[in-house]
Amino acid sequence: MEQLVTRARSLAGAGGRRILGITGAPGAGKSTLCAALLDALGDDAVLVGMDGFHLANDELVRLGRRDRKGAPDTFDVGGYVALLDRLRTQTDAVVYAPVFDRAVETSIGSAQAVRSDIPLVITEGNYLLLREHGWDRVAARLDESWFLDLPADVRASRLVRRRQSHGEDLAAATAWVQGVDEVNAATVTATRARADLVVTLAR
Repeated sequence: MEQLVTRARSLAGAGGRRILGITGAPGAGKSTLCAALLDALGDDAVLVGMDGFHLANDELVRLGRRDRKGAPDTFDVGGYVALLDRLRTQTDAVVYAPVFDRAVETSIGSAQAVRSDIPLVITEGNYLLLREHGWDRVAARLDESWFLDLPADVRASRLVRRRQSHGEDLAAATAWVQGVDEVNAATVTATRARADLVVTLAR
């Protein structure tokens, strides 16, 4: 962790606005790592998550994709890319970004303030290095990308527990993880080699 903080701090001190992308399969620990980096870097970093661009549930129903929410084609990729561009060349004193609320499974607009004097924007999400469904535009907007690697069984257990913590029973949580999250995980894992840094997490 100390090495990662040092690397992120060096990026923040490189001058101007820098964007660090942290990716990995569902349950790999992206949110946990981002929280640790933010705690260490303080006012030098801010988090803007890809998940804030989940399409609304009603729109997913209209598109026939509600049963696989979280797949690559269930996000507003163009909106996410536009925000990264705006953050890269930020001229407004504050730019507001959406945040995804896992408790209610929906995005909240303008929930995260990004001040122009913050040198490092950390963005995290599953598909930062994907090349399909329009995601190929993201990697070019990152100064550096890190891929978090974790054994599949550990990830799956985390995901089941997460869904249970939001009120699902064990059977429903397990079915979703196996039928949706692990399908997405295979897609994300295939992007591993495109990262600038692979972080292997211990159990």
